[in-house]
Amino acid sequence: MLGHLIVAHLKGGKVLKGLSLDVDSKKPMCHLKTETGGMVEVSLADVKALFFVKSATGRKEHNESKETVPGDSRLVGAKRVRVAFADGEEIVGLMNRFPPITPYFYMLPIDLESNNIRILVNRSAVKAMSELSS
Repeated sequence: MLGHLIVAHLKGGKVLKGLSLDVDSKKPMCHLKTETGGMVEVSLADVKALFFVKSATGRKEHNESKETVPGDSRLVGAKRVRVAFADGEEIVGLMNRFPPITPYFYMLPIDLESNNIRILVNRSAVKAMSELSS
């Protein structure tokens, strides 16, 4: 499979799914190739977050863990962070820099079994962020 499988959650609640080769947190747009083969232009300013995923269908039966696993090599130098979005959703993940200094920042899911590989968060969609103790 070429590209990254993306699930884009827009600020208004709409969800777009597709493959992308051009996600760059320093550029205002990216493109998603949908399952039907169409191309959708996505403005990063309009997204709540872009979820880089293993599967577009996800695993609804899986409850995301919010706790670290001892020995997880991703914890070295990382901060455990809770992000609360303006729409009420909360994510606990790992970041290398906290607080972030850019409008868009990446997080890793804390749950090793998560369908998410990484998450690009739009800071303007965030209501609150806090560092959690490990």
